[in-house]
Amino acid sequence: MLDFAAQYAAFQRRDPAWDGIVFVAVRTTGVYCRPVCRARTPLARNVRFYGSAASAERAGFRPCLRCRPEAAPFCPAWKGTRTTVERALALIEDGALDRGNVTALAERLGVGARHLTRLFAEHLEASPLQVALSLRVQRAKRLIDGSDAPLSVVAQRAGFSSARRMTAAFATLYGRSPISLRRRRRPVVTMQ
Repeated sequence: MLDFAAQYAAFQRRDPAWDGIVFVAVRTTGVYCRPVCRARTPLARNVRFYGSAASAERAGFRPCLRCRPEAAPFCPAWKGTRTTVERALALIEDGALDRGNVTALAERLGVGARHLTRLFAEHLEASPLQVALSLRVQRAKRLIDGSDAPLSVVAQRAGFSSARRMTAAFATLYGRSPISLRRRRRPVVTMQ
């Protein structure tokens, strides 16, 4: 545990580097806060420090209504809807929309498809399908640049339903076909 004086000094400065790491409990009020709370700084003799919101609550303190310490950084409540979007992105990267649709993805996350689409628009300014297509194209481009696999194999590995769909996506994004990108690639030089 860190030195009380260092913690109290950080609390007096309202140092954001300590936010989510240390929780400040005030004996006289029975309330615990985040170190960035704008409430009046209590006297040092009335302060106790805790490593988590749960430990402050276990000691009998209630959360401050001003700084909401139970929703401190790094906890899902603090991230709010961003947590849902992050979970969705992880599932999309694992191919959830290569094999399924937005409705199935939303059900896995416990939200509706329209709500998930709104969250993506809010946080990423793109729809889940646009994000999935972008990831597929990126995967395909890496495979085209890094291998000599046939385009049908590249399309399958990248998550496209067919080489034709992959070609259409490349034409839209790059203005050229995947085969023309492969032709532009420099030949691999082997050392003899």
